[in-house]
Amino acid sequence: MTSSPQIHEGILEPGVVKVHRGKRRLVEFTHSSTKATLLMVFAALAAFAIENTPALPYFNEFWQSVHLEFSVGSFHANISLEHFINDFLMALFFLMVGLEIKHEMRAGELTEPRKAVLPIVAAAGGALLPALIYLAVNFGGQYAGGWGVPMANDIAFCLGLLALLGRRVPSGLRAYLSTLTIADDMIAIGVIALFYTSDLSLPWLIAALAAFALLIVFNRCHIYDLPPYLAVGFVLWVCMLFSGVHATLAGVMLALAVPARSEIKLDRVGGWFAHRARTAEDRYDPGEPDVAQREYLREVYSIRRVSHASIPPTIRLEKRLHTFVYFFVLPLFAFSNAGVVLGGMSFTQIVTSPVAVGVFLGLLVGKPLGIFLSTWVTVKLGVSQLPKGVQWGHIAGVSALGGVGFTMAIFVTNLSFADPQIAAIAKTAILAASIVAGAIGFLILRHEALNAERDA
Repeated sequence: MTSSPQIHEGILEPGVVKVHRGKRRLVEFTHSSTKATLLMVFAALAAFAIENTPALPYFNEFWQSVHLEFSVGSFHANISLEHFINDFLMALFFLMVGLEIKHEMRAGELTEPRKAVLPIVAAAGGALLPALIYLAVNFGGQYAGGWGVPMANDIAFCLGLLALLGRRVPSGLRAYLSTLTIADDMIAIGVIALFYTSDLSLPWLIAALAAFALLIVFNRCHIYDLPPYLAVGFVLWVCMLFSGVHATLAGVMLALAVPARSEIKLDRVGGWFAHRARTAEDRYDPGEPDVAQREYLREVYSIRRVSHASIPPTIRLEKRLHTFVYFFVLPLFAFSNAGVVLGGMSFTQIVTSPVAVGVFLGLLVGKPLGIFLSTWVTVKLGVSQLPKGVQWGHIAGVSALGGVGFTMAIFVTNLSFADPQIAAIAKTAILAASIVAGAIGFLILRHEALNAERDA
């Protein structure tokens, strides 16, 4: 996450400088991977603490008893606050994921097959091995369907932990991890769509596909304004909600339809801006108050409109969603879902549960081993090569970070287990494995960074 370009203070009125500096600090805070990660950790720990105190009944009742209603004509829907968070707000998170996937496919590592193959194969290995470990532990059991829980890692946590090391890690490693997590999310989205759906409703599914087709028509007709996409995207979400396919996937579908190109010829816009800036300067009357500078402001508005149109809709949408998703939606999801009720279960019952063992080993052993071995085999076969400046120690550290499941793993847990007690056991294993995997990965990468500094 990088902060947005800031206005140069030299053109600001003196009284506005302090306000501007405050805004700049806020932007820097809300574009920090580390701070977003820490906020999610705090929310998860707060939920864990509350759910193991006498406040538990009130805490649970709040999420279930508060309901939200909306109507469209004769259509009426009523969902609890918990389902609103998991089904609607998390759809915005999946929309962000979809936008990141689209960016990687259009301008990132996924555009170059030789570079993309390494993290994609690593993501596939890191998804397959934990699922096999879970199935091996739970083979023939009634909870074997939870194999998808340890498959996905958490992009925000992984990048947040890597950000703690600053510039002491190679830039190629950041690109490798970013692409790996994106590919991992693509696999998780496919698994959710294919294997974690309820009974399908054909009419609603057809309506969802029709809404998606309309979004594609918008794209093909060169519609660059976001409101039409968001309006139809909401209709798509409603249709998906009642189709049986998980509603959050509407976010990914919307992201794929939003244009990723500018409606302005960017190679010509610089000269146009220069011409308009000179015209605006000529129209400025120093003897008039600001509100009376009509000709000047007309030129400025023209520059503003072209500036806005120059930014691809995907980037505009991502910037609007970024702070809300990473500093509100994900912490709220963690607060409402990460807590586990340990009352009534002994420590032995938890650690010996096949679900806990399968999830814990899948994340802590299967995920890192799958990522590392897939990367090693791909490089040794000559299919691809390690990014510039990246050593095998770096790959070991990033592979360990892959065991941080958290958001995605908890999300799949909610889809996998109807029994609250089994879900609590799975979440306990997720949190334990994520903490250990994150610590191991960070320490390995820190060790590599210190070695590189000594050798420099």
